[in-house]
Amino acid sequence: MAGDIHLLVDASGAGVRLDSYLGAQDCCPSRSACAHLIDAGAVAVNGETCLSKKYTVVAGDRISVELPEPRDPGVVEPDNIPLDIRYEDDYLIVLSKQRGLVCHPAQGHDRGTLANALVYHCGIDHLGTLQGEDRPGIVHRLDRDTSGLMLAAKDDATQRALQDLIRLRTLDRRYIALVHGYIAHDEGTIDTGIARSTRDRVKMAVSDDPFARQAITTFRVLERFDAGRADDGYTLVECHLYTGRTHQIRVHMRHINHPLVGDPLYGKGKGAERSDRGLTRQFLHSWRVSFAHPVTGETIECRDTLPWDLAAVLEEIEPLSLGRTPAGEEIVPQLL
Repeated sequence: MAGDIHLLVDASGAGVRLDSYLGAQDCCPSRSACAHLIDAGAVAVNGETCLSKKYTVVAGDRISVELPEPRDPGVVEPDNIPLDIRYEDDYLIVLSKQRGLVCHPAQGHDRGTLANALVYHCGIDHLGTLQGEDRPGIVHRLDRDTSGLMLAAKDDATQRALQDLIRLRTLDRRYIALVHGYIAHDEGTIDTGIARSTRDRVKMAVSDDPFARQAITTFRVLERFDAGRADDGYTLVECHLYTGRTHQIRVHMRHINHPLVGDPLYGKGKGAERSDRGLTRQFLHSWRVSFAHPVTGETIECRDTLPWDLAAVLEEIEPLSLGRTPAGEEIVPQLL
């Protein structure tokens, strides 16, 4: 894993453009490479993603850079992997990603990724490359075993515009999660810093480190389920992402002591097979996206039902239901 770079701007470095400042640091790649990292949303200033290369750094700024894993960029080869496309035009695609599909090539996953499928579908010359030549079309990512709706861009301008919508928190992304335990309040907000765990580099963790990136998740309870002999009950929630940090929902729900059912990384761990209801992946599904089209201005909204394995868990625990909230009465029927 490449790791992150953390920098604290002193008086001698203040007053220059962000890309120039980064390019002058021995621990950073070239200025042009740093400019690409900024475009890709890999640079944060004071915990907030900064997409402006022209930002003028000031003394005291805390800058963090997420470096990609070292790999041969190569050419992303086309793979004939079926895509479940829900909306497509000359500029972008909204698709439903199946569980088990990695978003882009990485160590151990050189082929068979969503990026390979997009190259087959669109052609390498008709996909945005702001995220890197090895991530054609990718605007944002879903974890390998998280299913549901996500966006892809067919050119750099659209890719940048969609990333700006995410940064400005106007791209509305809603997720369905089933978590362990009983959440008493009908809604809540989790606002923390998130950084890579110092104990396990595979994991992310809530952190008050000054270089941690701000992460905001709101949630609404949809339905509650009574506790059984092998579990402490469940709560079905809709989560709304205002930021897009790695593993954000999984980390945040674990942080409030309601880990996702079936989560192999942040869940209850060994001995939780019965309370995880046989799931071998986290119960997390991107069910709704809504945004203003960056070219036409049209409002694009897509919704996606739960895949069979998640729907089967809800069917199994349905006799334990304690009732749906008003939000649940509206949303749950759309999921099944």
